[in-house]
Amino acid sequence: MSKKQQYKLTTRLVHGPEHSAKWDFSHHVVPPLSSSTTYRLDSAKRGARGFQEFGQLVEDTGEAPVYIYDRLDEPTRSILEGELADMEQGEACVSFASGMAAISGILGSILQKGDEVIAHPVLYGCTHSLFTHWYPRQGFGVQRIDLNDIAKLKKQVNDKTRVLYCESPVNPTLELVDLGALRKLADAINAQRKPARKLLIVIDNTFATPFAQRPLALGADVVVHSLTKNLGGFGTEVGGAVICPKSMLASLLLYRKDFGAILSAKSAWAILVYGLPTLAVRLKRQQYTARKVAAWLEKQPAVARVVYPGLASYPQRKLAERQLVDVDGDFAPGNMIYFELDPKRVEAERFVDEIASSAYSITLAVSLGHTKTLIELPASMTHSSYGKAGGAVRLSIGLESPSDILADLKNALAATQTPASRNGRAVR
Repeated sequence: MSKKQQYKLTTRLVHGPEHSAKWDFSHHVVPPLSSSTTYRLDSAKRGARGFQEFGQLVEDTGEAPVYIYDRLDEPTRSILEGELADMEQGEACVSFASGMAAISGILGSILQKGDEVIAHPVLYGCTHSLFTHWYPRQGFGVQRIDLNDIAKLKKQVNDKTRVLYCESPVNPTLELVDLGALRKLADAINAQRKPARKLLIVIDNTFATPFAQRPLALGADVVVHSLTKNLGGFGTEVGGAVICPKSMLASLLLYRKDFGAILSAKSAWAILVYGLPTLAVRLKRQQYTARKVAAWLEKQPAVARVVYPGLASYPQRKLAERQLVDVDGDFAPGNMIYFELDPKRVEAERFVDEIASSAYSITLAVSLGHTKTLIELPASMTHSSYGKAGGAVRLSIGLESPSDILADLKNALAATQTPASRNGRAVR
C-alpha cells in the first residue's frame, strides 16, 4: 500500500497524486496545466517507442511515458484519469469529451455487429436516443427490460447479449438497480461462456458519484460518468469518463484515438483542481439541503408524490442504505429530487415558468450537480426523446441556503395553484 492509500478518499480528493510519472510536479501545490497539441521527440526511435507503448497502463512510478500527440495522451488528462480510477476503486480510466462520448466509447469498443445490449427502460434521454435511433443502424440489438426483474431478465439473455446497461440512481426517477443481484446473474451466465464473450455490467454512476457509491465493489464491470455534472461541479466544463479493467484499456484508448472525442487538457485541469477536491463538501451540503426540501415537498397538498432516497417513504429504502454509502460510511441519498405535482391543483409547466420568472435561488436549466439549484421538466426537456407527456419535476439541489430554496418553492406553488385548491388546503 502506498502512503497515499493510507488516507481516506476525502483527503486524497483534495491532495491528488503524491507523485506521478506522468508529470513531475513535486514542487507544485496545484498540478500544472499542459497546453500542447503535439510533443517534441528527441529521435525517431523515441517516437516509435511512443506508438508501441500506446494503450498500456502507465503506473505512477518509474519512467515517464512518451507523449506524442494530445489525442493519444497528455499529462493533465492522464493525471485526472488516475484520480478517477482511484476514486472508483478501478484499474484504469479513459476520459472523453462528454458523458455521451464516454458511453459511446465503451460500448463501441465492446460491441460487434450482431451483439445486443439489454438496458433498463428508463435512462438519460440522449442514451435512450443512442439506443433507439443509432444502434439499430449499426447492427447492435437493444432490448429494454427492467433490470430489477431478474427472472424475466434471465429468460431474455441470449448468446448475443453482451452488455447489461443501467443507471443507478436512474435519471430522472431515482430508482435503484440492485447491482448485487445483477452480479449473481452475470456470474451464473458467464460460467457457461468463454472469457472473450462474457456478459458485462455497465453502469452510469453520474448521480451518485464514487463519493456516494462504488459500483465496481458492488458488482459492476465498468462505470461511466458525465464529468459535466457532480464531479465537475461548477457548470463550466463538459466531459465524460470510463473506469474499466486494465484488460479493456488498450481497445478503449484505440477507440478514443480513432473516434476522436478527447477531453481537453484545460477541462481536465479544472475538474482535477476544482471539481474533485470540493466533491465531498459539496455533496454533503447538498444532501443536507435535499433532505429538508424533500421532506417539505412531501407535506404539500399540491405535490402528489416525492421520490428521494433519503425519505422513509422511498420504495427501495433498504437497497438505498446498502448501495448509497459514502466513503465515511454514512448513508448518502444524494442531491437529486424527483416529484410529481397534483395536476388538479398545480400545472407543472406553469409552476416551472413561475420559478423561472420569480425565483432567485432556483434556476430553470437542464444539467445537474451544479453549485446552483436547477429545476426542469424531464418529459419535455432532458427526456423528450421518449416522446411521452408528463408533469414530473427534476430538482438538482445546489449550495444555496435551504430556507431560500424552500421559500422560492413555496411562493411558486402558491402563485400557480388553481382557484379550487386555493379554497382548500394552503401551501405549508
